[in-house]
Amino acid sequence: MSQLPIFLQLEGRTGLIVGAGAVALEKIGTLLKTGIHLCVVAPEAREEIRALATEGKLEWIPRAFTPTDLDGIFIAIAATSTPEINAAVYESAVERGVLCNSVDDIPHCDFFFGSIVQRGPLQVAISTSGESPAFAQRLRREIDAQLPQTIGPWLTELGTQRRKILATLPAGEPRKALLHALANRPVPLAEPREGKVYLVGAGPGDPDLLTLRAARLIQSAQVILHDDLVPEAILSLAPQAEIVNVGKRCGQKIITQEEINALMVAHARAGRAVVRLKSGDPLIFGRAAEEMTALREAGITFEVVPGITAAFAAAAAVPFSLTDRHSASSVIFSTGHHAQSHNDAPLPAKEDATRVVYMPGRDLKLLAAEWLAEGLPANLPCVLVSHAAQPNQQLRCTTLTALGDEAPLPAPSLLLAGWAVQETAARYLAEVDASIEA
Repeated sequence: MSQLPIFLQLEGRTGLIVGAGAVALEKIGTLLKTGIHLCVVAPEAREEIRALATEGKLEWIPRAFTPTDLDGIFIAIAATSTPEINAAVYESAVERGVLCNSVDDIPHCDFFFGSIVQRGPLQVAISTSGESPAFAQRLRREIDAQLPQTIGPWLTELGTQRRKILATLPAGEPRKALLHALANRPVPLAEPREGKVYLVGAGPGDPDLLTLRAARLIQSAQVILHDDLVPEAILSLAPQAEIVNVGKRCGQKIITQEEINALMVAHARAGRAVVRLKSGDPLIFGRAAEEMTALREAGITFEVVPGITAAFAAAAAVPFSLTDRHSASSVIFSTGHHAQSHNDAPLPAKEDATRVVYMPGRDLKLLAAEWLAEGLPANLPCVLVSHAAQPNQQLRCTTLTALGDEAPLPAPSLLLAGWAVQETAARYLAEVDASIEA
């Protein structure tokens, strides 16, 4: 083994990063947590790096690298997009005895950044010696899913007890035995809490096409209720979970929808983390509306985790684009199965769809006028969504007749319209009215 895994104490030390692009920003985010004093040298810098310099969190020198920039430096990172500059930084660092990492250039690295799992003072660092950072990240996710969140506070308390023992007992076997007994105590699990249901999209079947969120939830789930089309390759990611097939094939039902709803509610009320695993995306022909209604009525907390729907996977496999500026400006999703009801009158064909408009533009008057001219009803529910699924998500509900008067939301945004969003719109408006009255 030519490398020694060590943890460097960087607080108060000085580090140099040459380059101020996306790669440099990633390294800056990692290093600033250690308390190191960072100097960034680059003629131009990303806005985020400029902001960090303005806030005094690092120093940015707006010029090209010179070897004297390494004087007094403890560690250096060459993170430019030019291999020749990175090599020059490394060679100058070697001459001065400064440890250097040249990003994605194994021969010019004295050390590698590990993929880290952290729980308070505990750090688990994984390295592949630069051979496959992606594999190191995969291992990190798997370890992260297994380590309880409570281990951080537990370890801090263990450290406090250890220092007391070292201060009060003389060195020797009794003290050593007590320290080992202290470390062998079981890590307490999280406090019992209400269970939760996750409606998770398994995508088209390839585990590599799962979202990171979906993969982590599958790995940490206590119960998985899966559709028949979810393959074993994905189910094998959850060796510790109780796995129940609740799907159907060719119309042959193993279990009714009402029984699936009851299973989700029962497991959640027992305090379990339940993954309702659906092929593709749970919101596309996955009966998610019925399951969300059942969970709301039962007072169960739930979360929807989107997946790659079959239409996207099929188009990518061909490959072809579902939209084309010359020949296809819209996409309509449909299914050959529709719920039968003797009590509900059938919807007109033009209304029996959810319309999704990407990038609807800043002026919605023309779009609203076109839809009204098509014969769509004035009270058709519409929902505008900005920055979907992000922390700064915004939601605005309206009707088709009022759509043209709506102020635009920040991009990226999209418009959803149809009777399928009626309940969401009504609930949103009720919450707005309640907040105004409060």
